Amino acid sequence: MFKKRFVIILLILFSMILPVLSPCSSLGEDKKPVYDIITVAATISPPIATYILQRIDEASKEGADGLIILLDTPGGLDLAMRDIAKGILNAPLPVIVYVSPSGARAASAGVIITVSAHVAAMAPGTNIGAAHPVGIGVGGGMDKTMKEKVENDAVAYVIGIAKKRGKNEEWVEKAVRKSVSIPAEEALRLKVIDFLATDLNQLLQQLDGKEVSLKSGQKILKTKGAVTHEKKMGIRQGILAALSNPNIAYILFLMGLAGLYFEFAHPGVILPGIVGGISLILAFFAMQTLPVNYAGVLLILFAIILFIAEVKVMSHGILTIGGIISLIMGSLLLFDSPDPALRVSLKVMIPALIVISMFFAGVIALVLKAQMRKRHSGREGMISAEGEAVTDIHEKGKVFIRGEYWNAWSDKAVEKGKKIRVIEVEALSVKVEEV
Repeated sequence: MFKKRFVIILLILFSMILPVLSPCSSLGEDKKPVYDIITVAATISPPIATYILQRIDEASKEGADGLIILLDTPGGLDLAMRDIAKGILNAPLPVIVYVSPSGARAASAGVIITVSAHVAAMAPGTNIGAAHPVGIGVGGGMDKTMKEKVENDAVAYVIGIAKKRGKNEEWVEKAVRKSVSIPAEEALRLKVIDFLATDLNQLLQQLDGKEVSLKSGQKILKTKGAVTHEKKMGIRQGILAALSNPNIAYILFLMGLAGLYFEFAHPGVILPGIVGGISLILAFFAMQTLPVNYAGVLLILFAIILFIAEVKVMSHGILTIGGIISLIMGSLLLFDSPDPALRVSLKVMIPALIVISMFFAGVIALVLKAQMRKRHSGREGMISAEGEAVTDIHEKGKVFIRGEYWNAWSDKAVEKGKKIRVIEVEALSVKVEEV
């Protein structure tokens, strides 16, 4: 009986230990490589740089085997690009940049980000190039000497990265100095990238066994049967990235000025003032990361001053026309950069200018109409008001007007009960005439 109980206890203990031991014994065999995936389809800006650097850090802490960046960018700010390149070059895990899907591009700042990756790949139908530096900064514009310095600095920077990654140094120099651009197939032939892959699955197959160099030493990529985790941008980061778009910043700037103008023109409405204030603050935040030209800002502010002056001074529309012209010129000069990714699109600017010009013209028309409208109260409102003679009126008498009795006099005698009209108001008496 004792032996039987002992055997049962052993079986129970063995059944409890077995599930614990089994995973441990096969842990090394069953563990699949994990790769995080992020999508960057936007202009390179400080919020985008922060997003990429955070994802590199989080992927490393979570034990991922690598990070894949799906890239599609027209370019962006030099400082943001350098932050991203520096983060990739010093990343503790492999970072793969994949220009995808077909139709995507890695232009301007995107070239250096792609070249800095441990592995660079592109999808068919994509292109890379045109990395010539542009004048960036408030006020914009550089003289010839400064342009040469900036260009030489950019060339030295990208050649150093290309040399470290074993990429074509001659081509990357041409991309900076001559703004050359090539398709994916040509980029593979010239050794600007490592792989040409139609989709992510094919890329993972090609990456298997690829040796990359990390700060900690050499590492061989294992991507066979890899598990991919897509990491989307958070709401906060998405909002900050959207605000850094010059089109969004421009619209917010106009909305802010329009809202505050409406509030000043019609005090007490409140809502336009609140919306305008918030929009203007967000616009100023966005302009910190964009190549803003002070002349453009001043022209737009001068346009608002002209619109306000139209309300105060009767110029028969001349001030309004001047304001619209100033608004248009300011909009064209607001973002001073030859890079289309850092300028307001004409498809956004033209409709916005039409709408905002009509808004200001409409508000001015309403204000002028209100000023010219006949008054219905006070001294002015009594002129031409009609009523009835309560008594006979000559040198003095009584009249009933709008529910009130008034002392009245008239140059000509008016009989009791006749209809009268006010032609003059003096103190608490009115001068009337018979209708």
